[in-house]
Amino acid sequence: MRYEEFTIEGRNAVLEAFRSGKTIDKLFVAEGNEDGSIQTIIREAKKNDVIINFVKRERLDQISKTKKHQGVIAYAAAYKYASVEDILENAANKQEPPFIIILDNIEDPHNLGAIIRTANLAGAHGVIIPKRRAVGLTATVARTSAGALNFTPVAKVTNISKTIEELKKQGLWFVCADMGGNSMYDLDLKGPIGLVIGNEGEGVSRLVRENCDYVASIPMHGDIDSLNASVATGVLAFEIVRQRMN
Repeated sequence: MRYEEFTIEGRNAVLEAFRSGKTIDKLFVAEGNEDGSIQTIIREAKKNDVIINFVKRERLDQISKTKKHQGVIAYAAAYKYASVEDILENAANKQEPPFIIILDNIEDPHNLGAIIRTANLAGAHGVIIPKRRAVGLTATVARTSAGALNFTPVAKVTNISKTIEELKKQGLWFVCADMGGNSMYDLDLKGPIGLVIGNEGEGVSRLVRENCDYVASIPMHGDIDSLNASVATGVLAFEIVRQRMN
């Protein structure tokens, strides 16, 4: 399957993309552009809760493919995002306790694609990613997922900590991956669960970690002390699978 990465350039094209309901990940606007058509685009972006980046015109020139951006460029997702409710409904339809993977600022598209693939194979009901400081559903992510994006819903939320709090009210509990936690083999990982994985460099952020019920570490015996985010997701996700099977 061939996936297209969408870069939409020019005022009319970007405005039409918003009005047609296309899923926009990010909007780049040249600093100092305050005329009517740009303001209309900005209003549409805010209405759809899209991240707006005001940048120097030279930055737009660098990322433009057509060189006719007219001061505005939008990045559209290769796939449509689901909602958190869609993920919970997916679990309910399968008559299974929810199993959700939450990613805290994963920036590498190959990591995100591999995690979505792992989520599907481990039976997770969906993946949640943040809107800011994280990669979205780009063509690279879609390709790396090896088709899993067709089956595993991905939701994008404004605030990971708040989302965790809301899901706790619906009966989920949360475990995050961190070197300083308890061994994953010593934790009960059954029931409605959210697995939280941090980004490639800094791990899980402090506020998100504080919102988790448990911190799990992966026993390691090599000469280095960290795993790639997608590998760590796989190890912990399949420990959850093992415990659920038992």
